Amino acid sequence: DTLDIRDPHAVDRLVTAWQPDVVVNCAAYTAVDRAEEEEEEAREINATAVGGLAAACNRVGAALVHVSTDYVFAGDASRPYREDDPVSPRSAYGRTKLQGEESARRADRHLIVRTAWLYGRGGHNFVEAIRTQIEGGSERLRVVADQTGCPTFCDDLAGAVLALVDVGARGLVHAVNSGHTTWHGFAEEIVRTLGVDLVVEPVPTSAFPRPAPRPAFSVLDTSHLTQLVGHPMPPWQDALHRYLETT
Repeated sequence: DTLDIRDPHAVDRLVTAWQPDVVVNCAAYTAVDRAEEEEEEAREINATAVGGLAAACNRVGAALVHVSTDYVFAGDASRPYREDDPVSPRSAYGRTKLQGEESARRADRHLIVRTAWLYGRGGHNFVEAIRTQIEGGSERLRVVADQTGCPTFCDDLAGAVLALVDVGARGLVHAVNSGHTTWHGFAEEIVRTLGVDLVVEPVPTSAFPRPAPRPAFSVLDTSHLTQLVGHPMPPWQDALHRYLETT
């Protein structure tokens, strides 16, 4: 079934009919560059609709788990961002996602999970973009080397969310695979794991001008997650290997 999260009446009907204990909201407008011209459309999905979902959860006593992003930060830190660090989004996408966090807090029982650099089955992602270039016969890849973050496998994020729900976590938690790298480092590991012999050339962000600014450093500190569930998420390299083995 499909649901237009922008329709508060449809959301309310569904939540009322199902009477869930927990609602996990993964719906989002994620076209980062297009959001620069469609900020209101992005806000409608990323923020306004979340308020309606929070209200519906309150009516049935459900907890709301809302997925957010590293883009709420400026991306100019010198250490991993903690949950209590100041937010300062630099893009329309980041602004609307931050507003979505504020909307999610209207739920009496809420958990906001910030994550980053997601990839998984069934959708367009960086890993598949690299694999497509390889399969297309590319002998050289040019990949940005001055943006640092935490590649995160959706399966591992789902496991972390379930673990957080099991322990009754509330508030704000960062959840990404352990460790960090650049897009260039990520691409090199993809190429190495696939056993392909080609050059991965490091280039600056300026080599690929985009409408929306990207965080230069958006590594998320997951100490709070580890404290809550008793263990960190697996290393990003391990996660990547598992993904590539099964797709």
